[in-house]
Amino acid sequence: MKFNVLGNKVKVLAVIGAGKMGSTIIRAVKKYSNVEIIATGRRDVTLHAAEKLGAKATRDNDYAVRNAETVVLSVKPQHFPVVAKQVRKSSWEGKIVASIMAGIRISTLKSVIKNAEVYRAMPNINALVNKATTAIAKEENLSKAKGKEAVEELFRCLGTVYWVPEEILDVWTSLAGSGPAFLAEIVDALVLGAVASGMPRDLAYKAILDVLEGTAKLLRKRSVHPAEIRDEVTTPAGTTIRGIMVLESEGVKAALMKTIEESYRRSVQIGNEIDQYIRRQLGL
Repeated sequence: MKFNVLGNKVKVLAVIGAGKMGSTIIRAVKKYSNVEIIATGRRDVTLHAAEKLGAKATRDNDYAVRNAETVVLSVKPQHFPVVAKQVRKSSWEGKIVASIMAGIRISTLKSVIKNAEVYRAMPNINALVNKATTAIAKEENLSKAKGKEAVEELFRCLGTVYWVPEEILDVWTSLAGSGPAFLAEIVDALVLGAVASGMPRDLAYKAILDVLEGTAKLLRKRSVHPAEIRDEVTTPAGTTIRGIMVLESEGVKAALMKTIEESYRRSVQIGNEIDQYIRRQLGL
């Protein structure tokens, strides 16, 4: 893959918050591009790790924003008000800004980031293996999206990209952003069930990962409702239907639905909390 778009249009990328996702973005961009990266962090270990990845590391968020064309905001949502205070308003002008902070709406970002082109994105931890699934939303009334192509190429370095309306992003955060954690919990439970039934853990773990990967490929290739695959596996009085009976009696499907719903609510709540705090600070 050639990273021509970002390489041609952006000379310097600032990653504000080079933690887990920030460092993953740095690693991906460095793999596909010679773009200079300025990374910020609060801790020495974060800064040293960014330097090892080939970025210029600093604690000065204003310096990083001021000296870059494109900025990725990857701090924890609750730390954004601090960044907002540290970066001068003039430093944001003319920049392309992509936020991956959960819950924080574009309108909240725009109340702080003036005269910049703002995007909101949500990748996931699968970026560590270049298999992230990222949703991106842009400002509604953005007439000339000069940075849209560069932002898309940036996140394509991590995996697949979908452009969505912003109102979907909080649900996306719960499904795709938090999804790997939920699936990891399910994998662990199935492995423990196999261990309880007499299978060695290492073998059970390898087996369920193979099953998970294969099932995903099958569902994608067949393009059918998941229930059709379930019905093909389920035979009268067989092993699968007994297991499904337990899933139904224990309310597993309802629990998973509520898991996404509750995670979604928290994303919205975070956005509201940060928005209210920012607006109080700015006197809006």
